[in-house]
Amino acid sequence: MLLDDAIRAAAEHNDVQQQFWDVFGKPHITAPETNRAILTALGFDCTSLESLNSSIAHTEAANWQRRLPPVLVLGENAPVQIPTRAPHIFETIHVEILTENGERHNFLIDLTKAPQQSTTEIAGVKYIERLIDLPIELPLGYHEVRADGCDMRLIVGPDCAHAPRPGKHAGLGISLYGLRSARNWGAGDFRDLRDLIDWAIPALHADFIALNPLHAIHNRAPYNTSPYLPNSIFYRNFLYLDVEAVAGYDAIRAAFETPEILAEIRRLRADEIVEYEKVAALKRRALSLIFDAAPPPDACHQWIAAEGDLLRLYATYCALDEYLHAQDPTRWVWTAWPAPYQNPASPEVRDFAQSHAREILFHGWLQWLIDEQIAQVQQHARASGMSIGLYHDLALATDRQGSDLWAHRSFYIHNARVGAPPDGFSPTGQDWSFPPPDERRHREDGYRLYRESIRKTMRHGGALRIDHVMRLFRLYWIPEGHTAAQGAYVKDRPEDLVRILALESVRNNAVIIGEDLGTVEDAVRHTLADFGILSYRLLIFEKNDTGFKLPAEYPVQALTSTTTPDLPTIAGFWTGEDIEARIRTGMADKKSGEAQQADRLLDRQHLLNALLAMNLLPPDHERDASRIPQLTPALHYAIMGYLASTPSVLWLVNQEDITRELFQQNLPGTTAEYPNWSRKMRWSIEDLSSVKEASDCAAMVRIWIEKTGRASILF
Repeated sequence: MLLDDAIRAAAEHNDVQQQFWDVFGKPHITAPETNRAILTALGFDCTSLESLNSSIAHTEAANWQRRLPPVLVLGENAPVQIPTRAPHIFETIHVEILTENGERHNFLIDLTKAPQQSTTEIAGVKYIERLIDLPIELPLGYHEVRADGCDMRLIVGPDCAHAPRPGKHAGLGISLYGLRSARNWGAGDFRDLRDLIDWAIPALHADFIALNPLHAIHNRAPYNTSPYLPNSIFYRNFLYLDVEAVAGYDAIRAAFETPEILAEIRRLRADEIVEYEKVAALKRRALSLIFDAAPPPDACHQWIAAEGDLLRLYATYCALDEYLHAQDPTRWVWTAWPAPYQNPASPEVRDFAQSHAREILFHGWLQWLIDEQIAQVQQHARASGMSIGLYHDLALATDRQGSDLWAHRSFYIHNARVGAPPDGFSPTGQDWSFPPPDERRHREDGYRLYRESIRKTMRHGGALRIDHVMRLFRLYWIPEGHTAAQGAYVKDRPEDLVRILALESVRNNAVIIGEDLGTVEDAVRHTLADFGILSYRLLIFEKNDTGFKLPAEYPVQALTSTTTPDLPTIAGFWTGEDIEARIRTGMADKKSGEAQQADRLLDRQHLLNALLAMNLLPPDHERDASRIPQLTPALHYAIMGYLASTPSVLWLVNQEDITRELFQQNLPGTTAEYPNWSRKMRWSIEDLSSVKEASDCAAMVRIWIEKTGRASILF
């Protein structure tokens, strides 16, 4: 066998897809050099046929010599059948099951009566894989299995995720950092969120508030402010704390609120954008004073202890980051730290943790405060009548220079990045610059980090959006030294990951929405639908051969909306502001910009035709889109009605689209060239009720919510 053929076979065996179809219907064959690079990143030696065969043999032997697989995920109604591998001379096996609720069950299995699945020979010893049936019914949950000294995590998950309350629902999408109010410190906080809920329920009949990811970030502009590239996906950003509501603030108020501080707060509050570093510095200063004035209560210590090593490592990272940056202001990332501190298990890190225990406790205390405040907001939302309440967002990525990579780097693949193949949105493909997860390592750990990321993100919420839900099925890998157009899809284990997601959904009573945009195979959507996971349908992508799909063509089991933070607002779409922004920032030249505007005019005409066909515009309305340069109130009303009229169970109305704002939150591919993730909303929360234009916009949305049966909150 030639080396390239062997590499191709090995790549396919390790879930590297050898072909995929792009959004244009064109097939792409994985190149030999891409296969080689991905296999190398996975740890195989591809320098020669002999070295590759040796690598494969070593991996296969290790798998066969393990009595049980590291993890097994079963459906709630499936029989408990466990694959086991052992030398042929073994005739019995002792199996012990410890259930999640502490029950123990023991079985002595006669292997000679168990059906054989396959065999192999290792070092002259014949190994047999058998499937053993255990006469037991297990409840949903996470159980432990031990067989002759080998451990396995056994997960039993439901066949369907938690479903929303019957009927259709509507919600408001916001960027929490961008909320304006007369009282915040320059960025939206949890008190603002509560006040917004109190406005949105009567003003809109909103049943949920959709939030940007609240994950912890470094709060350093312009490179470390994206909520979709967090420092940690397990913990949240203290920027959202309502500091004045923290117990102990009144005791330090007089010392903290100097005329200079109050003037700075007023300036930050009035600014058009969020100044992350300055807001974070103010809150950090106040919180440090509170922490120094009084020790955290017992409830805080108990919560921190329950969080275990995830919080310990995160808090240690935060303390180290501050300590080492103070020593040398040029140290911005952990890869620039002194070598001993780059390893979380090193003696130096252990010594640091002992000598800086108070600083580490401070960062744990911050997370406890966040958890307390957001729990109170969710409780308030539900008590006020929302059946869903807070809708959280789980980012796909984690910053390669952040705490998750520092603490858990063995769970990621080095020498590869995640991205997307070329499509109409990005003709050269996308390189997202973060490493893919190592599926093998996650399985060895019983998917612990995966389920913790879901559990912690959906905590204190009634819905969870999974960014790039295709991650559960496959990810597009770009090997080191390759461009985004030279990558390949690598498959994961959706049968495990989707069922675990459903289990966490049921346990937390949270609806799941899968962001299924881009190159998504039909089988992916079918699987998600079978598990009751809602699709994510955006107006600007829902097209057919003749133009935009009519509302009746949208699926019932979906959330529908106009846009995402990475895409134009309705007003920006109509005017082509997003295209102009790409020209201004150098992301597109004038010639390509003109071509994009020509395509946009065609889209505008198709949308106008659809609105006219639905009788959502007056009969005498202008029928030529080129003669309507701006989003008029009539068009705004019609587009809102178009989406509200779909049968989809959830309708998400973005805040920028209620208020007809031109500018989107994020312009992909830019950093300092565009004020990404920092634009504040047009009106303050107080203005929403007092400014006539704001009230009129809200009333228009409320009318459509009432007309289309989405006013699920009873008054």
